[in-house]
Amino acid sequence: MKRLIDLSHSIEHGLITYKGLPAPIICDFLSREDSRSHYADGTTFHIGKIEMVANTGTYIDSPFHRYANGKDLSELALESIADVECMLFRVASGSRAIGPELFSDADVRGKAVLVQTGWAVHWGTDQYFENHPYLTAAAAAWLKNAGAVLVGIDSLNIDDISTGERPVHSTLLAADIPIVEHMCNLEALPDAPFRFHAVPVKVKQFGTFPVRAYAIVEE
Repeated sequence: MKRLIDLSHSIEHGLITYKGLPAPIICDFLSREDSRSHYADGTTFHIGKIEMVANTGTYIDSPFHRYANGKDLSELALESIADVECMLFRVASGSRAIGPELFSDADVRGKAVLVQTGWAVHWGTDQYFENHPYLTAAAAAWLKNAGAVLVGIDSLNIDDISTGERPVHSTLLAADIPIVEHMCNLEALPDAPFRFHAVPVKVKQFGTFPVRAYAIVEE
């Protein structure tokens, strides 16, 4: 038996994902009422319109997000974002700076790595934007050297944002390791390895986009 576990926040009109970035505008391009004149009696359709920045909801960062000559969304290898063997690492409540000791001597080569901090419980509140947990530069270096193919976190940012430096983004994306941020429901995942998916639309010259991240768990 297989069970699918959703790890993504829903996107809705007015959602603030990151302070300073605009909320999405979701509206009708063609309403059902207006579509009546285009089709036979009793047949209506809805065509929606959404205006949003790329960093909205649960999203994936490709190397192009950080580097002008890095791989964009259309160039991400499916092997690193779809049906990937995945390992979950749980952080003690109250931890902020997460170092390489979290991963100990785990074998993450060829695997996606998700970090559960529990910060998603603050989603939709002012607390979500303050003092979030993050990975350290040393943790990013460990993950790169250990061969991880994707890294995700259920927090505001995988980096500390108290300065303008972004060592985790810089290290992982330089190594073609995509990053998934603003995840949720990681507490529902097992400690045993599972399969992970976080596939964005295939857009050229774009570095970031929302994903429907989910896990497939064998039971």
